[in-house]
Amino acid sequence: MTTTKGLEGVVAAQSSVSSIIDDQLTYVGIAIDDLAENAGFEEVIYLLWHQELPNKEELEALRKELAENMKLSEELVNHLKSYDLKSVHPMAALRTAVSFMGLYDPEPEATSKEANLHRAVRIQAQIAMIVAAFARIRKGQEPVQPKADVSFAENFLYMLNGKEPEAIEVEAIDKALVLHADHELNASTFTARVCIATLSDMYSGITAAIGALKGPLHGGANEAVMKMLTEIGEVDNAIPYIEEKLANKEKVMGMGHRVYKTGDPRAKHLKKMSYELTKLANEEKWYEMSTTIEDYITDKKGLIANVDFYSASVYHSLGIDHDLFTPIFAVSRTSGWLAHILEQLENNRLIRPRADYVGPKHVEYVALENRA
Repeated sequence: MTTTKGLEGVVAAQSSVSSIIDDQLTYVGIAIDDLAENAGFEEVIYLLWHQELPNKEELEALRKELAENMKLSEELVNHLKSYDLKSVHPMAALRTAVSFMGLYDPEPEATSKEANLHRAVRIQAQIAMIVAAFARIRKGQEPVQPKADVSFAENFLYMLNGKEPEAIEVEAIDKALVLHADHELNASTFTARVCIATLSDMYSGITAAIGALKGPLHGGANEAVMKMLTEIGEVDNAIPYIEEKLANKEKVMGMGHRVYKTGDPRAKHLKKMSYELTKLANEEKWYEMSTTIEDYITDKKGLIANVDFYSASVYHSLGIDHDLFTPIFAVSRTSGWLAHILEQLENNRLIRPRADYVGPKHVEYVALENRA
């Protein structure tokens, strides 16, 4: 057996959901640039789940079903209200709420492909409502019920803020959801597939994935980027701050990516939205700080910004609380997790790797009375 730390370079599954081809992220073979410029999030959901783009009727049916399933049960709303709202992190709340949601599945024993697709819609729809509801409940506000005739992105912003969003705000969130929807066999997706391969239920698979995404080495990068920008404060402070980071051999979050050689292809789309939104909010400094840091790190270290780097200033410009950045990531990535869960169930085999044992060998048992 050959041991590879972190399973780097190990091919653990065959998949038709997404891949990185010629250093370009693709969903079912379609380049992310093409999707980011032309597709809405609902189209991407359908593409990931069904391996093809929807026609008008199929897209409208999915939109309608998602909107119809967004409303949370009274039990789940009361459950969210029972949390220690002053201290609980939104990712911990989301993880627990999704697990709780599984208690109220209307067809808990149904495991057909059709039943799982209906279940996927419920999970995808309600995870957005959970994030929005929790954000409001912890501020002493009641959850806002979804609308029936708007897009997923618009509904999410409406439920989050309780007011009609601007068109550019909807465009920004929709684009972010598209860009974060899937990313091959990343840590949380692999976790979901390992869980579901035991034939556990879909809620367990998504709960496990959220647990993996909660870790700062996976899902917390954009929140860390915004923390860094806030600490810098002004554009003139950016280079001295980064120089000190590098001198102390500290990691600059949001720069570089483990699997891309020429840079994360998703970053440029959010960089453009960051420019437009920070200008609209009269807070161009966040964009200017970001570009200053990116140029410096690229020049000194050869690293290029990844998708998390500019999503930070995008979400901040939309007035979103910083600790909600990763839950919004989860709202998007749920579409990919569900696609991989559905794919795993189509041709399932228990995922059970071996470990390279490096402990002591041939040790004899010593009776308790003879131990020092």
